[in-house]
Amino acid sequence: MDIILYSTDCPLCLMLKEKLDAKNITYIENKDVDFMLEKGITSVPVLEVNGEMLNARKALEWVDNAN
Repeated sequence: MDIILYSTDCPLCLMLKEKLDAKNITYIENKDVDFMLEKGITSVPVLEVNGEMLNARKALEWVDNAN
């Protein structure tokens, strides 16, 4: 499973990272703002799971429901 966390280390980004780490979910972190803007990301965190972009709320729900 390919998981990319788009983050700027804002408080919400850090919360999502803590939840991912607590569940031992492997992810790649991308902090390249120019790249995020090219992908149409205008607010963070965004979690990309197998090509699906999840905004902060959906990302937190996804992590909470992950086994």
